[in-house]
Amino acid sequence: MEKLPSFVELPSFVRYREDYLNDDQYKDLQILLIKNPKEGDVIIDAGLRKLRFKDTRRGKGKKGGLRIIYYYQTTALEFLLFTIYSKNEVADLSAKEKAYFKLELERELNARYKANT
Repeated sequence: MEKLPSFVELPSFVRYREDYLNDDQYKDLQILLIKNPKEGDVIIDAGLRKLRFKDTRRGKGKKGGLRIIYYYQTTALEFLLFTIYSKNEVADLSAKEKAYFKLELERELNARYKANT
């Protein structure tokens, strides 16, 4: 039997998830990512991705809906979910925000995977 990836919710994602996704929508997000781990656009050269996702609570499609920042760690079969936000609240991440997420990604990778090698 094939092992399914796990989902690790980082603090910023945990803080905002219930504002944007009910349990069924979160399940839909997980299924989408499992089927296509590289669904989102790469936003940082280290592999962090921004996924456009429908916002059914507000009646928005992918284009005007939610944004999920995540990383897929292929060898560990884990999705690291960094944050979620609505496009109408944040049109695009600033250079400062991208730098922050890059640093957070490096910290997570070092804490989770370097210690196990």
